[in-house]
Amino acid sequence: MSAGAITRELQALGQGDDSAWPQLIELVYADLRRLAAGQLRQEGAGHTLQPTALVHEAWLRLRRQRPEWHDRAHFLSLASQLMRLILVDHARRTGRQKRREERPRALSDARPGTLDMEEVLAVHDGLNELARLSARQSRVVELRFFGGLTFEEIAEVTGGALRTVKRDWSMARAWLRAYLRGEPIAH
Repeated sequence: MSAGAITRELQALGQGDDSAWPQLIELVYADLRRLAAGQLRQEGAGHTLQPTALVHEAWLRLRRQRPEWHDRAHFLSLASQLMRLILVDHARRTGRQKRREERPRALSDARPGTLDMEEVLAVHDGLNELARLSARQSRVVELRFFGGLTFEEIAEVTGGALRTVKRDWSMARAWLRAYLRGEPIAH
């Protein structure tokens, strides 16, 4: 898949050419499916949504929103954010967000599929707080933790240097660890 071809389709959509939708889904479906699978791995066993259903729900919402997408990286970043919000909405609708007394474990302690819904919601809330301080760090965590992207893929998607992505991951993870444990936070 060519990033240039995706950008051309996104530009066509931005100019009102609805005939670009079918071509765009062919070009990005594998990426969207990978993002969905990565996010659902964090949800743990017993989740009622499947990656295909998450992709389709995100696709429908993306078509309704029709924001100005700049390129493949921007599109995938927005799709990842939208998938996270769909999962949070789903958790709230299904009543799986019952609060517990103890705080969720830190991201560094979490492994794919080990977080329960309360922890996913707590990470979601923490990311929203972190985004107020550093949108870039929040985006790195979202793409790595929820999207399952490698550091190299995140650098490509964000247009940042690999070193910067790794530093952002480290700093954001420390900030979120403190947030999730209810400790004083310095940034």
